[in-house]
Amino acid sequence: MCGIAGWANLENKPSQNSGKAFLHAMCERMKHRGPDSEGLWLENEVALGMRRLSIIDLHTGEQPVYSEDKSIVVVMNGELYNFGEVRSGLEKRGHKFETNTDTEILPHLYEEYGDAMLEHISGMFAFALWDKRKRKLLIARDRFGEKPLYYGVFDGKLIFASEPKVLLEHPSVEAKINTDALRQYLSFDYVPAPASIYKNIYKLPAAHFLILENGEVKTRRYWNLSFHRNGNIPTIEKAATDLRELLTDAVRMQLVADVPLGILLSGGVDSSTVAALATRFSTEKVKTFSIGFEEDSFDESKYARQVAAHLGTEHYEDKLSVERAADLISEIGTWLDEPMSDGSLIPTFLLARFVRKHVTVALGGDGGDELFAGYPMYFGHKMAGVYDSIPRFLRSNVIEPIVNRLPVSTKNLSFDYKAKRFVAASKYDAVTRHHSWFGSFSIDGQNDLLTKDVLANSSGDIYKGAKDLLATTDAPTQIERMQFLDMNFYMAEDILTKVDRASMAVSLEVRAPFLDPRVAQFAASLPLEYKLKGNKGKYILKKAVEPLLPRNILQRPKKGFGIPIAEWLKNRLNPLMHDLLDSKRLKNQGLFNEKFVELLIREHERGAASHHKQLWTLLVFQLWFDNFMKKN
Repeated sequence: MCGIAGWANLENKPSQNSGKAFLHAMCERMKHRGPDSEGLWLENEVALGMRRLSIIDLHTGEQPVYSEDKSIVVVMNGELYNFGEVRSGLEKRGHKFETNTDTEILPHLYEEYGDAMLEHISGMFAFALWDKRKRKLLIARDRFGEKPLYYGVFDGKLIFASEPKVLLEHPSVEAKINTDALRQYLSFDYVPAPASIYKNIYKLPAAHFLILENGEVKTRRYWNLSFHRNGNIPTIEKAATDLRELLTDAVRMQLVADVPLGILLSGGVDSSTVAALATRFSTEKVKTFSIGFEEDSFDESKYARQVAAHLGTEHYEDKLSVERAADLISEIGTWLDEPMSDGSLIPTFLLARFVRKHVTVALGGDGGDELFAGYPMYFGHKMAGVYDSIPRFLRSNVIEPIVNRLPVSTKNLSFDYKAKRFVAASKYDAVTRHHSWFGSFSIDGQNDLLTKDVLANSSGDIYKGAKDLLATTDAPTQIERMQFLDMNFYMAEDILTKVDRASMAVSLEVRAPFLDPRVAQFAASLPLEYKLKGNKGKYILKKAVEPLLPRNILQRPKKGFGIPIAEWLKNRLNPLMHDLLDSKRLKNQGLFNEKFVELLIREHERGAASHHKQLWTLLVFQLWFDNFMKKN
């Protein structure tokens, strides 16, 4: 695991200065991603740099790596799980290798297949490749977006890096707010690719590569998940057996490391599945790690302990309190260089820091919900169809007033919270409704929140990118279309970004066996009813791991990795909220209507409504702004 950075001039002209100091500064800014070593390569108009966290080939795995004649140079962040098999094939074709690192297969694959090299690798990665002969730069990101990659064109250079704050170290790059992206953040709780919160800085979307050649920058998608069903749909029993075998092999491949390794165990089905399969291959006790909460309705640690006892793992547990969370919030603000209001970032960071004391690599359960329809929103779309069939006057005059008068609860995913969200989003189309259930501010809410200036200078078509993306999928049902959308937006730019940032902040590598392309493609090829049966998600996954896990773990409802923000904002975090959302401060900032924010705070503090999601989204934005924009 590493971080990469660099640039290439759009025109094949040498830079005015060597740029080595700039490249070193960029690499230093991401030392947390790779504390073990630094690699720099510069030649005329091109610079490639990286920081390394040693995982495989500890002694000879330094980067950059080269082709045999040194005409192709590569730096990579990530792991290529099938590199042994690919390397063996390349050696049979006459390629010679100098190290045992997985990165070294990339220049040789490029020599064999050119841009089609991406079809031959499986893993989590972001890499940059420079072809000296063609004066061509290729940068690419893995199929699901496990590893980040940002880029922008400044002063005639294409500049790229693993994190935005690394780009900001280059003197040509300016930090300015992208107001269209601000509106997306307020709606999604994150900024979906290809935009970023910074004007003129872009994310390379998952499963895409970018080529700079002859002064032109082009991006292209190289892979897409297909929901096509062939004529032979397997029985439930056969599908469960095949899925278990695919997952077993995915876990086996991802257990390869030359450093200590463990499992992130929440006690949910996904992480418990990974832990159960990992125990099959380990010659010593598997280490598992979980985090608990002092607030009971958010605490799942007892389930993690149960699974650990059932599997006989060496289990470690940490506890999150209000005081520790408050301390973490300020710390997170210093490295979270794009705002992301997913509250689970806090326990994810605490867990990563705790785990890093014991191991360098950890496997987690990310991807299971998106692939196997585990989120309650998928069933929500079924219910939305039923709700839409009720006469409008009954919905408007009877149901919605009753729901909106339900007593406010601050418990995790309380009934009143879900019911109010459901009816509030019922008037929208499927895409808008889906993200209104997930996100913070609806389109109407943004009209109240944002100043006239921001509204006039930004696009209100917040969901255009999501709707355009849906045009690229062959998913046959509305729910599967939402799954596809979540894999490309929510999973890539929230879940996986959260895990990457939190783990890399403490130099921990986290892997996701569910995102093995074979597992994902198999899941997509199954009928929807194999995944969402009635109101129960992950039906086929639970069937597949039935022999491995306790029955109550398989049957308990999804809870999520939430934190009690609603209560914290009334108590321990209340002073911080008032400081960051102070009316005078907001007025000077010129982005948000201070009177509307005051109303949200008052109603939340009185218990008249639970605006914790909206207030948290604003609070996180202000933390980001203070750390990365205030000086500008």
